[in-house]
Amino acid sequence: MKTSTLEKNGVPAGVVETVGLVVARVPWPERRLAMAEATRGLLDGKARVAEYVFGWNRQTVQIGLEELRTGVVHMNDLSKRRKPKTEEKYPQIVEDIRTLVDPQSQAESHLRTALAYTHVTAAAVRAALVEKGWTEDKLPKVRTLSNILNRLDYRLRRVAKTKVQKKTR
Repeated sequence: MKTSTLEKNGVPAGVVETVGLVVARVPWPERRLAMAEATRGLLDGKARVAEYVFGWNRQTVQIGLEELRTGVVHMNDLSKRRKPKTEEKYPQIVEDIRTLVDPQSQAESHLRTALAYTHVTAAAVRAALVEKGWTEDKLPKVRTLSNILNRLDYRLRRVAKTKVQKKTR
């Protein structure tokens, strides 16, 4: 069935390859329209055949065909697909973390970077934020708080273990 549509329309294999390469260079969302136009012109508007011949997503081709039919372009706001970071949801948390961690931080020893090393653990910062008035449901977990500290250019340093003192006589 799939090759019969190409044979029925008299489309050589070289044209199929060229159309696939040209459409791949078109940016979104115009690419979806280009896929739909190629499907309508070469494959009688059959999205399944376009999936087989070109390797395109069938749903994408169907959306493009719908856009061609109605003239209404579907919006793709990819920036809203991701989960917002805790700092974006609660900007006050950054200021509260800085007020807690800055007094116990020190600059890098060679002053080559803007990193600040701190001996405070992420769990201690979380406990201090709870004491400061943040509720448990608004605060991230310890691992996420550790990532936030790293994004704020604080590097958590392992606490040095105490050495056992030798018995002297």
